[in-house]
Amino acid sequence: MLNLILFGPPGSGKGTQAIKIAEAYGLIHISTGDLFRYEMSHNTPLGLKAKEYISEGKLVPDEITIGMLANKLDQHLDAKGFILDGFPRTIPQAEALDTLFESHGWHINMLLALDVSEDEIVTRILKRGETSGRSDDTDESVIRNRIHEYEAKTAPLYAFYDDRNKAYTFNGIGSIEEIFQGLCALIDEHLS
Repeated sequence: MLNLILFGPPGSGKGTQAIKIAEAYGLIHISTGDLFRYEMSHNTPLGLKAKEYISEGKLVPDEITIGMLANKLDQHLDAKGFILDGFPRTIPQAEALDTLFESHGWHINMLLALDVSEDEIVTRILKRGETSGRSDDTDESVIRNRIHEYEAKTAPLYAFYDDRNKAYTFNGIGSIEEIFQGLCALIDEHLS
């Protein structure tokens, strides 16, 4: 079983690359952003709570995120593996993820971190905001707050996986196909 975490700040290209990697390796793509949007669009209790945090550019509390993730994993117990996009975001979430995976006899193989500058991220998200319909993609101050939240709370997660020899950084600037091919080469090297 191949279990990957695609890591990087908002707008770094995680979602685009995660979809391509999931198709290439037969993995189930789990985007916490998609889970949140589904729950919010259906006005579930978890979705309403998540909406409050996201609208302010804050991270959603662990218990909400983990509950959504556990439900999604349980729907795919026979999967070849998973690629997680947007989770974990904190060390406590990584520890909870390890516990959740270990309960199924699984483990995380690799964390792939996309490295993209803050100004490039702001440009990408504002452009995405022109068509996404997401209000948090059209306000530069909210975008920069999301990046700063990421740097403060999520960036230390890289060290957590690096200490376990599972963290790899990849340049997230270039064409979608160039980045995809480079990530696949990194995965293949790890698998061999």
